[in-house]
Amino acid sequence: MKQDSLSLETQELLARLEKESHSQADKERLTAAIDALQFIYAMGQSQSFLEYRQSRADRGPPLVVAAFDTRAEADAWLMTQSPVPDRASVLIAGAYFTVMDLPELRQRRLVPSPVLQFYLDEMREHAGAPVFRFSTHAEAEAWLQHEDEPPRQVVIQIGDKPYLAAYHHQVQVRTLYPLFEAGEAPA
Repeated sequence: MKQDSLSLETQELLARLEKESHSQADKERLTAAIDALQFIYAMGQSQSFLEYRQSRADRGPPLVVAAFDTRAEADAWLMTQSPVPDRASVLIAGAYFTVMDLPELRQRRLVPSPVLQFYLDEMREHAGAPVFRFSTHAEAEAWLQHEDEPPRQVVIQIGDKPYLAAYHHQVQVRTLYPLFEAGEAPA
């Protein structure tokens, strides 16, 4: 189904549910969902929305708007953003942070986010058998960095430990995340 028709049909469904609802709170929530879909298209974000949906379907890592090697680089970037991408996620040295815009305090902040841990917990539960096996972390890293078109996510094994090789396609970052429980020694 084409995205445009899916969006229109979804808006029609939401409008019908809103009309049939007896709860004012539910009516407001449904109207907000319709508005969100209309906002996506009005602001020219339909392609980004398609990429978001595809990433979800691929079970790729949570999307980010930017990636940085250091906190100082991220803080400098944040101060130049207008408008501030409030509530968006960024990667700093492989860790997720949420952008917070606090105009009443005239502050912008990057707050550590648990979204990566939630994602890795889910991947641990649903991880299949490793697709590739490597003896060392360096071998796995070399493979990941030299893949022309890396998968969004794939389970690999380094030594006797599972890892998730992930590709943050929107910011062109490739990384390895451990899938073993905290406290276990890495390979």
